[in-house]
Amino acid sequence: MNLRFVEAFHWAVSLKSVTRAAQKLHITQSALSARIAALEEELGTVLVDRRDKQFRLTVAGQRFHVLALRLLEVQRQVRAEMSSHAGRAMVLRLGAIESVVHSWLTGWLQQMRSSHPDFELELTVETSPVLVDQVRRGALDLVFAALPASDSAVRTLPLPPMPMVFVGHAAQHTQPCYSLLDLSCIELLTFQRGSQPHQALLALFEQHRAPVPRVHTISSISAMVQLVEGGFGVATLPQATVPALARGAPLRELVAERALQPLPIHASFREDPTSTLTRSVLESAQAYLGQPPG
Repeated sequence: MNLRFVEAFHWAVSLKSVTRAAQKLHITQSALSARIAALEEELGTVLVDRRDKQFRLTVAGQRFHVLALRLLEVQRQVRAEMSSHAGRAMVLRLGAIESVVHSWLTGWLQQMRSSHPDFELELTVETSPVLVDQVRRGALDLVFAALPASDSAVRTLPLPPMPMVFVGHAAQHTQPCYSLLDLSCIELLTFQRGSQPHQALLALFEQHRAPVPRVHTISSISAMVQLVEGGFGVATLPQATVPALARGAPLRELVAERALQPLPIHASFREDPTSTLTRSVLESAQAYLGQPPG
């Protein structure tokens, strides 16, 4: 039995799409379909129900997928035991939100490249909804986002949340402490509408029955920093990003009477029975953040 055909079948099942599986394996859709058809001929049974456009397994297909996962795991173990990975590039399609990029991602990647010279990265920086959608579709292998991926084939683990703070212009916002009433008189800048920081900010004022300020929703940290620097308002940003940002702009973390909710961070990834790369990279990130492997 050709294990490349088994792998093609697995990814079609995992991604629920022949097209996306072909993209994942860098082959044509017709080639992937041919591999599944060859498996069916060898096994003497139909694995995929082709009566409609939706990808659906037959009962035999469901049973075979359980066995296929075992076959691919054995294949991975044999490769790990019998072959050397020296000189073989490890390529990971990684996605992250800006908050992660501006805080710990760069330091962690520098450490990864130092300890794993053969590590290659394809990085995508996007909003949480986009990243979660891409990992669900198989376009990314691992994402660090503020939302968990709700998909039965995608595993999600929580990472340490990021404390959020109010950040203002160092020369304009000089009060020793800001109450919600003080902040309600200032235009506030936060992440995109409907995001956790946006909802948490509005809930903070509503919970304490304070006047709700004018809130501007912006997806880019750099844009928020530029607006604060121009005296436009006060931003809500991850605390870990402030020291580095303040080196290039006159920013100041404001002491507030009421604390903002931390920004949750989730690592979402699709299990790959043919490789331990994604899992080992995630464990490296957890170690860098001082978190035991999940």
